Amino acid sequence: MADLTFYLFFDHVKIHNANAISSPLTYGFPAISGFLGAIHALNRKIESDHPIYLDGVLIACHDCDVQVYRPNNYADYTFRLTRNPLAKNGDTRSIIEEGRVHLDVSLLVEVKIDDMETLYNTEQQQSFIKQMKQKLYQQRIAGGQVISIENVSLLSSDESDESLSKLLLPAFVLVEAQQELQEITAELQQKDPNATALDALVETAMLHHHPQEKEHWQTTSVKQGRGWLVPIPLGYQAISPLFDAGMVEHARSNEHPTQFVECIYGLGKWVFPLRLQDNLSQAFWRYKCSELQSNDADIYIINQD
Repeated sequence: MADLTFYLFFDHVKIHNANAISSPLTYGFPAISGFLGAIHALNRKIESDHPIYLDGVLIACHDCDVQVYRPNNYADYTFRLTRNPLAKNGDTRSIIEEGRVHLDVSLLVEVKIDDMETLYNTEQQQSFIKQMKQKLYQQRIAGGQVISIENVSLLSSDESDESLSKLLLPAFVLVEAQQELQEITAELQQKDPNATALDALVETAMLHHHPQEKEHWQTTSVKQGRGWLVPIPLGYQAISPLFDAGMVEHARSNEHPTQFVECIYGLGKWVFPLRLQDNLSQAFWRYKCSELQSNDADIYIINQD
C-alpha cells in the first residue's frame, strides 16, 4: 500500500479563462472537480520506473478575477464574453460561451509511493519536479490555460502544518463547512420545520434588509459571525441506471458507459492558512465513490474526510 511520503507544491499557478460556472446554481470560483480532475490527469502522465500516486489536493486562492461587467451600481452583473468571428454569410456563429475567471492559486498535492527507492535522492526529485511542472503547463485546469507557475517544490511529509501554512500566504484555503451548514439548517427549521439543507444553502447567498429609523436600513446575513461561507458543488448523484457504451444517443463518448446524474451541493468556507496550523491535513480534497443504501443510487463525491 502506498504511503504519504511527500507534498508536491505548485506555488502561484496563474490560470487564464477558467470556467466560472461551477454548477447550475453557483458561479465564480471553479468547481473543486476541475482541480482534482487536473491533478488526476497529471497523475496519469507521470513517467517513472516505480508507481507514484498523486492523491489529496489542498486549494489556496491568491486572486480570483471573475470576468463580469456591471454598468452601474444598480445593474445586474453580466459575463464579459468574447466576440467570435462571423460566419461566411455574415451571421453570428452559434457558439454558446461560458463565464470565465482568471485565477492565481497554489496547490499542495499529496504524493504517495510504495517503493522506498522512488524519489530517494536529489537527482530523482529534481527530475520529478521538472517533469510535473512541464506537464502541468501542457494541460488545462478547470478549463483554463496555465500561463505561469512561479515555483514547484517537493516537500517532505514530515513538514509541520505550521511551516506548510506559511508557504500558502497570502491566500485563502477552501475547506468544507459541514458544521456551519447543519447549524444554519437547524436555525431555519426552528422557524419552518420543512426547511432543508438546500434552503440553508440559498440562505447563505441572501442579504436581508430591515427598515429602522427614517431612511436607515439594517442589513443582516446568516453568515455573520461564521466566516466566509460559499455554496459549492461537491459531486454527482446518479438519477438513472448505468447504460452500456453506445446505448445513449448523442453521448460524448460511445466507448464508455453513460449515466445521467444531478449535482450534489454543500457549503464551503474560505479560511486564512494560519487558522489551519493545527489541522492542515483536514484541508485536502479527495474523491470518494460510494453507494447510498437507501435508494441504491451511485454517488461520486469530493470531500475532506
